[in-house]
Amino acid sequence: MAAKAPIQDIDDDARDMEVGPPKDWAAGVPGVLHSMVPGIREMGARRALTLLTDMNQKDGFDCMSCAWADPDHRKTFEFCENGAKAVTWEATPVTIPTAFWAQNSLSSLLSKSEYWLGMQGRLIEPVYKPQGEDHYRPISWDDAFTLIADRLRALDSPDEATFYTSGRTANETAFIYQLMARTLGTNNLPDCSNMCHESTGTALGEVIGIGKSTISYDDFGKADLIIVMGQNPGTNHPRMLTALEEAKDNGAKIVAVNTLHEAGLTRYKNPQRVRGIIGRGTGLADQYLLIRAGGDGWLMKALSKRVLEAEDAAPGTVLDHAFLDEHCQGLEESHEHVRSLDEDMVLRATGLSRAEIDELADRYLHSERVIITWAMGLTQHRDAVRILKEVMNLLLLRGNIGKPGAGASPIRGHSNVQGDRTMGIWEQMPESFLSALDREFGITVPREHGYDVVKSVQAMREGRTKVWMAMGGNMVSAVSDTHAAEEGFRNVGLNVQVSTKLNRSHLTVVDEAIILPVLGRTEIDRQAAGEQSLSVEDSVCAIHATRGKVDPVSDQLKSEVSVVVGIARALWGDDGPIDWAGFEKDYDRIRDHIEHVVPGFDDFNARLREEHGFILPHGPRDSRTFPTATGRAMITVNELEYLERPPCRLLLQSMRAHDQFNTTIYGLDDRYRGIRKSRRVIFVNPDDLRELGIADGQIVDVHSEYEDGVDRVVHEFKAVSYPTSRGCAATYFPEGNPLVPLGLTALGSNTPASKGVVVRLEPVTG
Repeated sequence: MAAKAPIQDIDDDARDMEVGPPKDWAAGVPGVLHSMVPGIREMGARRALTLLTDMNQKDGFDCMSCAWADPDHRKTFEFCENGAKAVTWEATPVTIPTAFWAQNSLSSLLSKSEYWLGMQGRLIEPVYKPQGEDHYRPISWDDAFTLIADRLRALDSPDEATFYTSGRTANETAFIYQLMARTLGTNNLPDCSNMCHESTGTALGEVIGIGKSTISYDDFGKADLIIVMGQNPGTNHPRMLTALEEAKDNGAKIVAVNTLHEAGLTRYKNPQRVRGIIGRGTGLADQYLLIRAGGDGWLMKALSKRVLEAEDAAPGTVLDHAFLDEHCQGLEESHEHVRSLDEDMVLRATGLSRAEIDELADRYLHSERVIITWAMGLTQHRDAVRILKEVMNLLLLRGNIGKPGAGASPIRGHSNVQGDRTMGIWEQMPESFLSALDREFGITVPREHGYDVVKSVQAMREGRTKVWMAMGGNMVSAVSDTHAAEEGFRNVGLNVQVSTKLNRSHLTVVDEAIILPVLGRTEIDRQAAGEQSLSVEDSVCAIHATRGKVDPVSDQLKSEVSVVVGIARALWGDDGPIDWAGFEKDYDRIRDHIEHVVPGFDDFNARLREEHGFILPHGPRDSRTFPTATGRAMITVNELEYLERPPCRLLLQSMRAHDQFNTTIYGLDDRYRGIRKSRRVIFVNPDDLRELGIADGQIVDVHSEYEDGVDRVVHEFKAVSYPTSRGCAATYFPEGNPLVPLGLTALGSNTPASKGVVVRLEPVTG
């Protein structure tokens, strides 16, 4: 990071990359230094300490870098390295001056990296790019709102507009944002959940009736066994490591299931404990299964088979018959299906040995309370929905739903992505929600399902989207098939981006574009009724307040709520059935309406002001009641796919580096994986490198192969020998996104399948 906006861009050349051995532990003193030093350097000691000590506290602001749950008893430093980086990035005092826009054309800015764009500082004034011009220029807020409203009114159909949402958006903003879109007449409400945990929502919704975690934070400390699948908490949600350490202290066993070794699953040096500073820290994974990409469902099914065989051998002693008889259906069909499971196929699909699978089965059978927790390593496969149904099958067999220390724990990667969905940010909200909106506001909202993220890109490419509005995020870089996304974005008439920092989505435009700068999560939001608070929902369905703590970097900034209200008032004035102006004056008024529309938000304003906030009701967790069509949890039969790897090819997954948050790049290093000075890397098993005839450190082009025959390629990546499962490789997101075909999506959820892309490596000569 730089205290001033950098003049020169970073040169990300794989040939300059320095490669060292990957670490076998996470956090410790280096984590503290990488948290505190940049913040103090960039923001000054007073601003940095104010923000870092208020982050995730009961009267502070919620960290924007993940949705990890907050414990009731919090430490003074209730933040992690990535959270500190996110705050430093947002709360920088560096701002983009007016002269920047005249000095930098869009054509020239497109040659800059995401790192350079973000490091130019905070956006502080609305800017507009007219059709036929190559520069943004300042525009007043009123003129910006009027122009957006004019373009929306001119549409032939409301469905020619699409309203995207980033997971950082708070509940109150999300609610009135979807209300504005549906009042206009469209359900085109894609969001970042479409790209990450949509498969979770689909699978859990079908199995237990609700697509959210079935555990509380405290359940980690009560578990006998925690199976961590397809996630890297050391980088993506480091505060989870503390919960895993506490579970180990209480006697829990931890099993990691991943396609490559990760330091944060091996050993944790807690910087708030003596042994984390001067000792070896805490060993986490008691067993580490280096699984083949796409093999997770096969592993779960093999474990279920062993559970059922143990029951056959000792009837009445293994399965939780009382739970199954009272609350589940489908056991007999599943039992019959699993009985015929081909064990040789399991070994091919997982890349594991029979002994490894038997060891995990034994752990499961001897554990009364089991949590299975996962992230995008499971949700972004073509077969993700069926994989997650197999996870649920295994949990249900022994009653590991709805009891302390047990359950399903999807870990969300963005701070309020779960809350946005609760507030109605979804292209296919149920009739109960839509009819509640009608009753509450005296309107009639549309019923036809709208676009998700992938369908949005397809609609843009086909000219069916005339206005695109994004409440945060950087979707052109985040979504799969980057070149297809860029083509789509350049085909939109008006592109409206509500942002704090400059990113590539602001630049991939041809006709009209507007950037609207907003307050960050860290900044005080002052409105007519006084300082306002917002609310967020974390991964365990807890609702709590978030309040900015420092003055905004500019008095020109508006809140996200004010932006939505400004557009809505420009569209409909103040005479309609919805009191838009009242929403802006006092966010309590928004919460009053949420209380009437969204189940579980009774007495919203009063409960939000309680010390710990409140927990949303969850039938499967709270009372073992399941809001499915039959009122029972569904044990399912799933025909799993085998992800074929053609000869001389690899199965590629994308992932985050340690020095980034989603598409925000903080630097070129990934110290846990031993990478410095470049992100252009592909990690490959050493035996696969030898088989392919590629030397460790060789520069290669990476081509993906898909049924449409398009040659998708990224150039000049360094092939690095790394402990991955055989036949599998990994590269960073978003650099690897051009390799993921837009049409390669998860069955049932339409999530981009970026965890199983067939690729070939071509050595670069010269």
